[in-house]
Amino acid sequence: MNTLAEVFAAARAERRGVLVGYLPAGPGADEAFAAMVAAGVDAVEVGLPYSDPVLDGPVIQEAVDRALAAGTSPTDVLRTVEGVARAGVPVLVMTYWNPIERYGPARWAADLAAAGGAGLITPDLPPEEAGPWLAAAEEHRLDPVFLVAPSSTDARVARIAGLCRGFVYATAVMGVTGARRETSAVAPGLVARVRAVTDTPVGVGLGVSTGDQAAEVAGYADAVIVGSAFVRTVLDSGAAGAGKLAAELAEGVRRPLPRPVPAAAPPAAPGLDGI
Repeated sequence: MNTLAEVFAAARAERRGVLVGYLPAGPGADEAFAAMVAAGVDAVEVGLPYSDPVLDGPVIQEAVDRALAAGTSPTDVLRTVEGVARAGVPVLVMTYWNPIERYGPARWAADLAAAGGAGLITPDLPPEEAGPWLAAAEEHRLDPVFLVAPSSTDARVARIAGLCRGFVYATAVMGVTGARRETSAVAPGLVARVRAVTDTPVGVGLGVSTGDQAAEVAGYADAVIVGSAFVRTVLDSGAAGAGKLAAELAEGVRRPLPRPVPAAAPPAAPGLDGI
């Protein structure tokens, strides 16, 4: 399996962005992930279904509800990770912290590494409370990924970026997840603020749903993270639809665009922070 560092290095050499695709684990997810990887997704986020997904919009909530109704458990998530990892792409788990706290951070790190996982994205874990997870991730060579938001202060951005490995997850908009008609106007400035304090790659998520949008975001970010658009497509069209969307997005991040570093923008008004 390629590591995240290897994937980002290869993309830089090709002067393109990395495409990251998200789906929650559950019925049909394994087939959809296989189609996405075959069509050009560079890395995968496997969502751990949770009963209180406060940061997720209605599309992901619908998929999570279906997965929970089908009995999808953390063990099932690890099986999905193992299956996708065999395809040769890095696999991260995206999860709220409560299920990991209950499972046990050290045990989870060991089991995730054994399944071939590359890391963990924890949208609601404050850095101040992340000590046990960071220690477990270090022991098992997993990449911890935290989120920065448009409302994050420069000091907060620096603190969070300093803890991330693999990439820093920059949320492009304030609010819950969901595909949007236009990309975020504040995302380029947020990416610039992250790059001012770290050499770790920056991925932008929340809202991308088309090849043109993926190309736009790949013009200033290292990775384009697509979630709700994949989830909606799988709910409507299954694995075949996921593969078709992945091909469009993969073409977008591979367009030969200049990669300028945008000027930093001041922080937005307080909002989604502490993540």
